[in-house]
Amino acid sequence: MIDTRTAPYAATVLRVALGLLFLAHAGLKLFVFTPAGTVQFFGSLGLPGPLAYLVILAEIIGGLALIAGIYSRVVALGLVPILLGAIVTVHGPAGFFFTNPNGGWEFLALWIVGLIAVTLLGDGAYALKPTPAATRPALAR
Repeated sequence: MIDTRTAPYAATVLRVALGLLFLAHAGLKLFVFTPAGTVQFFGSLGLPGPLAYLVILAEIIGGLALIAGIYSRVVALGLVPILLGAIVTVHGPAGFFFTNPNGGWEFLALWIVGLIAVTLLGDGAYALKPTPAATRPALAR
């Protein structure tokens, strides 16, 4: 049974935590690997280098939108392809467990589950701009 009194707060905790994770990963790309290093890494994977800038931008905007509760359902679903891309290009070959050499894909899979949960749960409490019913992903209707 879902406790309707606390469920909106649980959704908020999940959406804010996921948003902070995206900001942390964008910060890693900006301040540790640097944008140029991230572009070079994307190129080494056979991806177009400039795609790195789009991923960084999506992580920043998406992370901030999740934290603020701006169209959280749509944003959460829209960020899933970034994580799927990371699984396919980087972490998938390392196996499932994140403790494997080069990191596996278990963390990213859990992150995707969290994003899908936000898509299904909704924006939660304290959302600045909740997702209107007309623009909710079909998955959440």
